[in-house]
Amino acid sequence: MPGPLLPGAYLLHLTTQQAIFRVEGLKKVFRSGQSDLVLFDNLSFQIAQGEMVALVGESGAGKSTLLHILGALDRASAGDVYCAHLRLSSLSENDAADFRNREVGFVWQFHYLLPEFTALENVAMPLLLRGSSWGEVEGAATQWLREVGLGERVHHRSGELSGGEQQRVALARALITKPKFLLADEPTGDLDNRTADAVFALISRLHRDYQLTSLIATHNLFFARRCDRILRLNRGQIEEVHSETLPQ
Repeated sequence: MPGPLLPGAYLLHLTTQQAIFRVEGLKKVFRSGQSDLVLFDNLSFQIAQGEMVALVGESGAGKSTLLHILGALDRASAGDVYCAHLRLSSLSENDAADFRNREVGFVWQFHYLLPEFTALENVAMPLLLRGSSWGEVEGAATQWLREVGLGERVHHRSGELSGGEQQRVALARALITKPKFLLADEPTGDLDNRTADAVFALISRLHRDYQLTSLIATHNLFFARRCDRILRLNRGQIEEVHSETLPQ
C-alpha cells in the first residue's frame, strides 16, 4: 500500500502555468502570553487550476487560518501566496477586499446568513455591496437559488429554512460573483449525514460545472477521498497523502 508522498512531491508534475495557487515558505505565528505560538512553518505547495483539493488535519492544526490567508482575509507572518501572478501580501486592504469580492467564494461551517433578509436578498448581497442596483442583481440571485435547488424558497428568511437549505443559500451567495476559487471551511460540519452528503454532492457538481478551483477543509474523510487530492496539515507541516492511507 502506498504511503504518504513527500511534501512537495506533486510539484514535480506542475508547471508554473498550471499552478493557480502557489504557497511558498508560509509561516503563521500567534502571540500567546509571553511566548509565540507557531501554528505552521515553511509550508510550500501548489494547487492547479480546476483542482478540487481536500485539506485535512486535527482540530487546531491551522486549516481555517490557512484558508483565511489564501483568501486574503489574513496575512502570514512570513512567506508568500501567489494567485496566478498576484502576490497577495502586496495587496492593500482595499485591494484585498476587492480580490475577495471578485475572485474568491467563501463557504463556512456556519452559514452567516443575515436573518432579517430573505434568501434572495442574502444571495444578492455581494453584488449589492459592489454598488449594483437591485434591478441588476435580482435575476442573477433568483437563478442561483434555482441552481442550488431552492427556486421555491426565494422569499423565505434564514430562520424559515432548514440547515441544509441555509448552507445552499450560503453556497449560492458565494458563487453569484462568478469567482475563480471556492474556499470552504467544514461546509458540512453542522449537518446530519444525509444532508451533508447532498450538500457535498452539490459542491462537487458546481465545482465541475463552473470550472472552479476549490480547497475544502474537512474532518469528513469520506468526502476528502472524493476530491482530486488530499493535503494534510500535521504538526505545523503539510504533506500530500493518498486516500488509501486515511483511516476508515
